[in-house]
Amino acid sequence: MDFTFTEEQQAAVEAARAVFADVAPDGVPSPALTPGAVADEFDRPLWARLAGSDLLSLVLAEQHGGAGLDTIALCLVLREAAKVLARVPLLEHCATAMAVQAHGSPELTAALLPGAGSGTLVLTAAAHGRTGHDPAELAVTARREGATWLLDGVQTSVAWAHSCDWIAVPAHGGDGAAVLALLPRTTAGLTLADQYSTSGERLAELTLDGVRVPAAHVIDAPGAWDRLHQLLATGTCALALGLGEAVLTMTSQYTGKREQFGFPVATFQAVAVQAADRYIDLRAMEATLWQAAWRLDAATGGAGGPLPSAGDVAVAKIWASEGVRRVVQTAQHLHGGFGADTDYPLHRYHAWAKQLELQLGPAAAHEEALGDLLAAHPLG
Repeated sequence: MDFTFTEEQQAAVEAARAVFADVAPDGVPSPALTPGAVADEFDRPLWARLAGSDLLSLVLAEQHGGAGLDTIALCLVLREAAKVLARVPLLEHCATAMAVQAHGSPELTAALLPGAGSGTLVLTAAAHGRTGHDPAELAVTARREGATWLLDGVQTSVAWAHSCDWIAVPAHGGDGAAVLALLPRTTAGLTLADQYSTSGERLAELTLDGVRVPAAHVIDAPGAWDRLHQLLATGTCALALGLGEAVLTMTSQYTGKREQFGFPVATFQAVAVQAADRYIDLRAMEATLWQAAWRLDAATGGAGGPLPSAGDVAVAKIWASEGVRRVVQTAQHLHGGFGADTDYPLHRYHAWAKQLELQLGPAAAHEEALGDLLAAHPLG
């Protein structure tokens, strides 16, 4: 079996590295020193460079001006983005565009995908729900009224909502089935209130009060929301992996230069063992990430497994949540006082890691979901 990435996927990585090469992780105020958001907007100049390198249209089909690549390619680019703490809605934007491309009406795809590919339209998704513990689709009700749908409810912690153009909002109908509504940020009846992430980014609480959405802008295909949710979770794992790799590299460089008793601390057995354990965490995070990404792509081609793809995504998120937490905690320990110095970038990575650990559910939530899947699909 050949596990190497394709030439197209490797080319996407090279393009991403070129775009992110000049991005500084400390380009905005420290979240530790900022009571509110570190910035009102995401990094628009970086967004323009991503669009100019065709990375925003990476996963779109050729008829929509894209390269027609897959989830693995997107995760490879997200991995590079996280290494420099890139402040762009790349995950939410691309995952939502993939959902629209796969399940949206001709009217919706024509309205969104050309602009999404060029970066002139910014998409995001409300995936957190009301509390972060219950499924997001249960936070909003949707009922059909002729040619429109009527939405009521609250979604919290919506990333980049204040800066985006369109928001994908999951909701549940009277029969319990989930639908996905695409609505402009300025839609009547939709209000946004400020919230803030652990990493200092500006989030939004969405309140939907009798919001009317044209039927053509509502995706009611079975499994559409589940797939989007899995894409978002898998992309979060890619971000955690890239961040963890950057932190371990930073730790290796520091311990290789920091001396005690005339020797670099990296040569001490206790330090080397801790770093080696974190390297093992990263390799497990990587293996489970590519398994989940491959299953998401293979599922569209009919390939199956002993469990639905949600099982592979749950395993990947368990490792990502636990692994990235251990990596940054060990890095803080091995850096000593420098780890808490707000003039040194490590504390920023720690804040981002905590956000990624809990985003779309901590490890315990995905362990519970995996247990439910195992109970429903006995392995014979």
